[in-house]
Amino acid sequence: MPGSNTRFAGYPSAVVYENSNGTKAIQHLLWGDWLTLKRGRAGDYYEVHARGCDGWMHKDSFQKDRLLEVVFVDVGQGDGCLVVTPDDKHLVIDAGDHDNMCRFLRWRYGGFDNAFEFEAAVMSHPDKDHYGGFSKLFDHQNVEFKTVYHNGIMEQRGTESLGKTKKRNRRKYVVGTVKSKAELKAFLAKKSNWKHPSGKQYDKKYPTLLAKGLDNGVIGDFKMLSVKDAYLPGYGPSDRITIEVLGPVTEDIGNGVEGLRWFGSKGKTKNGHSVVLRLVYGEVSVLLGGDLNIPSEELLLSHHTGLACPPSDSDEEEILIEAARTVFQVDIAKSCHHGSPDFSKLFLSALNPIATVISSGDDEPHSHPRADTLGAIGAHGRGSRPLIFSTELARSTKETVKHPNVLRQQLVQMQRDIKTAPTDTPAQQRKKARLEKAYEKFVNDVIDRSVAVFGAINLRTDGEKAVVAQKLERPRGQDRKWDIYKIEPQGRGGLRFVSKHDAH
Repeated sequence: MPGSNTRFAGYPSAVVYENSNGTKAIQHLLWGDWLTLKRGRAGDYYEVHARGCDGWMHKDSFQKDRLLEVVFVDVGQGDGCLVVTPDDKHLVIDAGDHDNMCRFLRWRYGGFDNAFEFEAAVMSHPDKDHYGGFSKLFDHQNVEFKTVYHNGIMEQRGTESLGKTKKRNRRKYVVGTVKSKAELKAFLAKKSNWKHPSGKQYDKKYPTLLAKGLDNGVIGDFKMLSVKDAYLPGYGPSDRITIEVLGPVTEDIGNGVEGLRWFGSKGKTKNGHSVVLRLVYGEVSVLLGGDLNIPSEELLLSHHTGLACPPSDSDEEEILIEAARTVFQVDIAKSCHHGSPDFSKLFLSALNPIATVISSGDDEPHSHPRADTLGAIGAHGRGSRPLIFSTELARSTKETVKHPNVLRQQLVQMQRDIKTAPTDTPAQQRKKARLEKAYEKFVNDVIDRSVAVFGAINLRTDGEKAVVAQKLERPRGQDRKWDIYKIEPQGRGGLRFVSKHDAH
């Protein structure tokens, strides 16, 4: 939590100077970055510590109020973002496949040297490129998630690999959802549900992950989310920040049974029923939609508007889009399914975002984001210059991590030194502990920092205006380290991207 001397960088960015006359820049801060006031003051300049350096800032370049922060982390092929509220609540929404999210959070939270409780983890659906990254976090003894939310679908062994299904009116539905921690424990207790008798390598990965989270005491509570919830607990209409639950859509199929509609295949069904969240802070809104697809987007539009989707003609299409925008329109949208072409233009029109963030990776077989998807996002975006951000394009490993082979050799040598260090005497034990600490610092400062800083798309907002920014891999100077896009009010017309190239 902020202390009495804590301040935050002003809008849209701020500069730290070497001296109190503001003539030599030494650091460039993004709006909302933390800083600490020190004792020095010279006229309008205050002595500060910020982003690892000591210097001076003008009194008008920092503020007392904390912002809402959303970081779309570069997790490679997959999704992962961190939400930090002005009230110091921390939520992780998806975590990619591998360890990039863990590296980012470890960098962000001081290596987790102290116990840290996240308000929530949201696993939008059981695809490994969304939940796999939680594995490293569940291994950490100082990490805990107050509640883990998911879409109810639990992968399992057998012919019905997404759980028990039923048919009604010629439609198939998944009804074997796992709704609570008690139901999760009961599911896991029956080993045949998810463990293969011939060995661990055949166990279902999603329940294996959740079993580890429970065994390690990392998961406080566990809950399925759906439209029936309306809001994420603690973020309802009377709260400072609201987080609406717009999906998945559960349907009454009779006799008090609710199901998730089958979308034609296992993959489309679990993707299509991703948890869909709409975060609203003041006048600024953000949509996080997992891996939605055409059939699920049409179901969402129909459910929330009460209108037929797809519509039968252009007039009905206009009516549908107008009605859908009252529910789905946002200022910033996370592109569903990493820029996949499996999207509905009606849904894009309903979103009508100023900015879209695409999370995708280099080493993947899908060629995400697809060219037609990028074109459609631009065509259906709001304003004359819709913004499209990409974690993949924002980061270039070759430029970020200098001399990767040298770094790899250094890591191997440090590991070897630790492994062969004698521990016969207290002095030798202390030396080995120092080697281990140096190794951890090297990984955190060099490797983790690369993942944390470059490739992340940062959203900061006070509820009235916003910036979306990415760190430049090669700064244009000590006062130009960020590529920043401003989103500001335009009277009764809502928010707009402020471009220096717009004609006035």
